[in-house]
Amino acid sequence: MLAPHLENTAEINPDAIELESVAGAYWRGDETKAQLQRIYGTAWETPEQLAEYKRRKLEAQRRDHRKLGKELGLFIFADPVGPGLPLWTPKGTTLRSVLEDFLKQEQLKRGYQQVVTPHIARVDLFKTSGHWQKYHEDMFPLMAESAEAAALEQGFVLKPMNCPFHIQIYKSELRSYRQLPMRLAEFGTVYRYEQSGELGGLTRVRGFTVDDSHLFVTPAQLDAEFLNVVDLILAVFKSLKLQNFRARLSFRDPTSDKYIGSDEAWEKSQAAIRRAVETLGMNYFEGIGEAAFYGPKLDFIFQDALEREWQLGTVQVDYNLPERFDLEYVAEDGTRQRPVMIHRAPFGSLERLIGILIEEYEGDFPLWLAPIQVRLLPVGEEQLAYVHQVVEQMRRWGIRSEVDTSGDRLGKLIRNAEKDKIPVMAVVGAKEVEATTLSIRTRAQGELGAMATTEVVDKLKHAIATYEPF
Repeated sequence: MLAPHLENTAEINPDAIELESVAGAYWRGDETKAQLQRIYGTAWETPEQLAEYKRRKLEAQRRDHRKLGKELGLFIFADPVGPGLPLWTPKGTTLRSVLEDFLKQEQLKRGYQQVVTPHIARVDLFKTSGHWQKYHEDMFPLMAESAEAAALEQGFVLKPMNCPFHIQIYKSELRSYRQLPMRLAEFGTVYRYEQSGELGGLTRVRGFTVDDSHLFVTPAQLDAEFLNVVDLILAVFKSLKLQNFRARLSFRDPTSDKYIGSDEAWEKSQAAIRRAVETLGMNYFEGIGEAAFYGPKLDFIFQDALEREWQLGTVQVDYNLPERFDLEYVAEDGTRQRPVMIHRAPFGSLERLIGILIEEYEGDFPLWLAPIQVRLLPVGEEQLAYVHQVVEQMRRWGIRSEVDTSGDRLGKLIRNAEKDKIPVMAVVGAKEVEATTLSIRTRAQGELGAMATTEVVDKLKHAIATYEPF
């Protein structure tokens, strides 16, 4: 039906239209009615626009993280488990762990402390935070011990956020201004009941892990701590080579009733974010209505290789939850004062980040991030003892390596390693065993020739530590 789009079909350029697929559909979804033929197509103003659309569509199919994730053996979705709940294979779990360790090291340099919190909590916790009142339709249903308890909304729910848990750790004792800022960090798995039609690979799931941190600061510390968080996020993006992004000031819509807290708290929070981006000279735009219900955010919107935009890192200023949970610290003059909270997640979520990285790198991860960094390719069985010895040595140095024991010919061993996107391949024949060398080949540079095993290990250690190629 063209009426909503065009007044006359003569406006369609016949050289810029293409039919894409057909499908059957029952009239008004009733299978007792006649089946209709549904035709899908696309129309553009010029043939050049159509050609660009087709190119990008093919590129999207080639980079699709769902396809590449399966081919590379990183994760699966299983019907008995349920939609939106990925299962991570050993390789995929390694990839997650490398990213976690990377961020933990960056946080350690900046004074963060790791914590661990439960996956469920009493619903009262989320009533105090406001999540139950503002967010319960996206939370997994209440688990109550009786129908009466359920009617009174008493019981447990799966956590949709980590912040109320970190607040409880802060509140477990009275803090002094000397203890602030307190920076609590956790890779916390949360659960949100996304509708099935909204799910999509790793970029929209029902169970995901947030690289969450909550900073409790004095008002005087707010600006400096906010800038330090932004510096951390930018450092993470630089290491991951995710440079094509823009900053969004996600502010509240003052005409909406979905937010909690006073106008004064919102004005102070939004002013703090604006000061930070102006101090840094960042290009930004405002997203009115994009704020969390408890506070405004600075969101980093990343544009991928297909020019699609994704929200990754985020940092939020929050005066409201400290008020709702009655948080305090003892100020220098001995009075009780209210801290300010900063919510922060450089990755956003591990699942979404990994999905984006798979597509951005086309599954060809840099050496430091690759689940398998080196694969040794023995020409024959006579070299197996030597290559296993080398692999043990590499693993002692933290180099993720493996041996191809398939017994295939060398050409196929190399092709398989290329297909699996292994960054470094080490061919071992009789000559290499005798000279205690490895014949090195990389995906980036091809054949590099024979090198002493100790030299290879040293070069690998240096490249991994500096996030550089071999």
